[in-house]
Amino acid sequence: MTAAPRVLHEDAEVLILDKPAGLPVHRGPRGGPSLEDWLPALRGGKRHLPQPAHRLDADTAGCLALGRTRPALAALGRLFAEGRAEKTYWAVLRGELPGDQGELDAPLAKLSTREAGWRMVVRADGQPARTLWRVMGRAPGLTAVELSPRTGRTHQLRAHMAHLGAPILGDARYGGGEGALHLLARRLVLPLEPVRRAEAPVPAHMQAALARCGVR
Repeated sequence: MTAAPRVLHEDAEVLILDKPAGLPVHRGPRGGPSLEDWLPALRGGKRHLPQPAHRLDADTAGCLALGRTRPALAALGRLFAEGRAEKTYWAVLRGELPGDQGELDAPLAKLSTREAGWRMVVRADGQPARTLWRVMGRAPGLTAVELSPRTGRTHQLRAHMAHLGAPILGDARYGGGEGALHLLARRLVLPLEPVRRAEAPVPAHMQAALARCGVR
């Protein structure tokens, strides 16, 4: 079975987990392990199972917030829907970015083909999408970055980095090559009362590439 998600923060209303890379949040039509397998163990005597308040790709590791009560889940849902949850990601890119920091404001739309399946692309008629980026370190052919999405579009960070000419390492769908996806939901700040904060450790599969870029 896939490794269990670690609890980074726990209180009566909110859980923040460190979701392992490769573990889908929801069970797919073909079955297989998912975060849903672990929810009973995280119930903690509550009437309902905790439920994820936002999305995180199966291959992305790191911070995932869950509501432990229905009011808490609704409050978390509003935070994410209104863009008030502060999400910070770390990634290693295959390639170079122009400069040390920047902002990409580029709408995203879904493109599907029979040959290649679906992916998100920058297109004028897409949904608004905005990402802030900052270079943390560089190595030949690689760039370590901190990413702050200001919107929550599907595959936003993956599509935006590919649009800038430096796809995320291991992101075969967007040109980043084979292997594990080098994308981590590093920090999450939830402006509730009280504020909840969590930081996920760097997963093993990202440590070597980050170290090459001088990030330890």
